[in-house]
Amino acid sequence: MTRQIAVVAFAQSDHRRTTDELSEVEMLMPVLHEVLARTGLRTADIGFTCSGSSDYLAGRAFSFTMTLDGVGAWPPISESHVEMDGAFALYEAWSKLLTGDADTALVYAYGKSSPGSLRDVLTRQLDPYYLAPLWPDSVALAALQAQALLDAGDTDEPALAAIGARSRADATANPHAQLRGPVPPGDHLVRPLRTGDCPPIGDGAAAVILAAGDRARQLCARPAWIRGLDHRIEPHSLGARDLTDSPSTRLAAERAGAFERPVDTAELHAPFSSQEVVLRKALRLGDDVCVNPSGGALAANPVMAAGLIRIGEAAARIHRGASDRALAHATSGPCLQQNLVAVLEGDPR
Repeated sequence: MTRQIAVVAFAQSDHRRTTDELSEVEMLMPVLHEVLARTGLRTADIGFTCSGSSDYLAGRAFSFTMTLDGVGAWPPISESHVEMDGAFALYEAWSKLLTGDADTALVYAYGKSSPGSLRDVLTRQLDPYYLAPLWPDSVALAALQAQALLDAGDTDEPALAAIGARSRADATANPHAQLRGPVPPGDHLVRPLRTGDCPPIGDGAAAVILAAGDRARQLCARPAWIRGLDHRIEPHSLGARDLTDSPSTRLAAERAGAFERPVDTAELHAPFSSQEVVLRKALRLGDDVCVNPSGGALAANPVMAAGLIRIGEAAARIHRGASDRALAHATSGPCLQQNLVAVLEGDPR
């Protein structure tokens, strides 16, 4: 890469079980105002805008056009959208800035899972011929993955419970998290997963600002430079995959340069405790790496925004000097089907 791009600001909403009193625009606007205020930029100063969301959650076509009211689409702006987690929108914005067509980009994502049945909605991601007609939901599929890990001897139920407990304990320092503090393992939701192994259902939004080169240094005292960014995908058919491993995560990390030098922090988008086991192995993370200090997706999992939040949380730690080299991961689809890895670094201190 001949052009250096950095995350210079990050903001997120307070993630809640329901936001019945707010529309998507009303939920998003305070987040957009906050992230712009962190840099002193106005909407007119943004060279490119990209968003991530899902029409399936909103229940109407082209729902993302409504949230442009929160951005301000007049005078006309350069704008794009992906029907994916906001982390993949960030990938598009990063690519745009690399071309030199813009110096700054606003990336945002949002999701309201509370109005409908999220477990039913997520079945629409599945293969439409063999799997989707059976309606296997996201928790049941994650339980298949967890059982495969147990059968392989990679983990056990007490170890999974410890991951959930650690995540929610770490989230006590995160004022935006939905679940914080002691959370009991609970009963089996779909064996072997208990309620404590599963993410909360909730609503939330997040936004980041990217900037290139000297512009990044003008906007942020310690930019989080994106040293590498890559995403890969597993076969669509679950029967064609080894659910105890994630080759796509490993390949994305390799292409992003994650294995060139150790990282001190990793924000992993692991909605289920069992998926952290898979990701730790694929990413070669040792016990010396601080994993999900924000609490991760087990503390707050707003669909379509949780992956972008992982990048934002990793960048925020670099901004405030708590990390020097961080890895951020985002996923989409059942059982870690699609995976994105970003490597972020701060300037030497």
